[in-house]
Amino acid sequence: MLIEFSVTNFLSFKDKNTFTMLASSDKSLNDNYVSVGNDDILKMTAIYGANASGKTNLFKVLATVSSMIKNSNYVDPNYLLPIVPFKLDEQTAKQPSEFEIKFIVNDTRYLYGFKADCKKIYEEYLTYYPNGRPVKIFSREKVSKYDFNRSDEKILNDIKSKNSDNKFFIATATSWNYEKTKDAYNFITEKIGVVLSNDQLHDYSYNQYYNDKDNNLEKFALNFLRKADINIKGYRVIEGKLKEDIFNSLPDFAKSIFPVGTPMYKVNTKHIINNKEFELDITEESLGTQVVFTFIPVLKDVIENKKVLIVDEFDKSLHPFIVKYIVEIFNDPTINTNGAQLIFNTHDTNLLNLDILRRDQIWFAEKNYKDESTSIYPLDDFSVRKTENIEKGYLLGRYGAIPFITNDLNPYGE
Repeated sequence: MLIEFSVTNFLSFKDKNTFTMLASSDKSLNDNYVSVGNDDILKMTAIYGANASGKTNLFKVLATVSSMIKNSNYVDPNYLLPIVPFKLDEQTAKQPSEFEIKFIVNDTRYLYGFKADCKKIYEEYLTYYPNGRPVKIFSREKVSKYDFNRSDEKILNDIKSKNSDNKFFIATATSWNYEKTKDAYNFITEKIGVVLSNDQLHDYSYNQYYNDKDNNLEKFALNFLRKADINIKGYRVIEGKLKEDIFNSLPDFAKSIFPVGTPMYKVNTKHIINNKEFELDITEESLGTQVVFTFIPVLKDVIENKKVLIVDEFDKSLHPFIVKYIVEIFNDPTINTNGAQLIFNTHDTNLLNLDILRRDQIWFAEKNYKDESTSIYPLDDFSVRKTENIEKGYLLGRYGAIPFITNDLNPYGE
């Protein structure tokens, strides 16, 4: 499970910002968190903020970290890492970015972090807590100065010779079968899923539907659609291949991603009207229905495999009742039995209700209008009574993180 992560000098984050899934001492809505050892960890959180406040950038932190580490073993020494510092300050624009993540795998807590720019990794460290006490697995300073435990020095000294300035040692060590980095590496690269656009899910989801040999996904999907009041009684997935004429029409950058023969899927949904069955191409369904249908395999995978799902603009094209239903799934201990987690940003203020979310499950992202940097903070930072109307308070600007529209509505005025 994800405990927290921090970022400094990356995209719109100038100063250090920390986002945490640790529950506060508040014991309300105790189904909304899981107790792991001495920690209570939240199952989901929602982030609010004005447009251009930096909400999406917060998610790009974990997306970037996960992607860089996953691809680390395949980069050449001249590869530039996708690290972009805060550019609206002359000093930070020239300095490296810093990242740190805390998480739990198999009841063991881990701490991993690094400092890097697009050319080099200057610092990197991994610590775990096998008996509740910190034990260093490795640390790295000044790009190539490593420090290991004596018991593992011999094997790790051999592995470090295979690393380079722009490669993450956690990835290199794992690829050379060093056991103590595997759980941490697998969590960061396989257990964290960041969805920045629904379009990126199509291929994955349609492939899952097509290969649903035991029909478990079909049962899950039809049950979800029924409860969401979407009148789809079934579906049919047809696999095809990308043909050469379509390939030739693609832009050059897409041809390397989608070669001739790439599996292409067509989905038909089934409807029953007056006891007669009709089929529609999925593209003929409403955009909201398409989003829900595409999201279902991801939801099932996350719930069943104890993953962390991070979704940008979660409420896009979805009715507030469906968003609320998905939130309730994650908070329900009879459904979310493995401690899967959901983090999303939204403009849906219907969720700003202390009967649905705890104060520590509501976060805000706000832009500093002096330097245009982003800061994040939870509702828990405010003295909020349990009977307070949070939605009204947010819309009135009591907690910040809203746009301030001037009284002059003329867009042509100066």
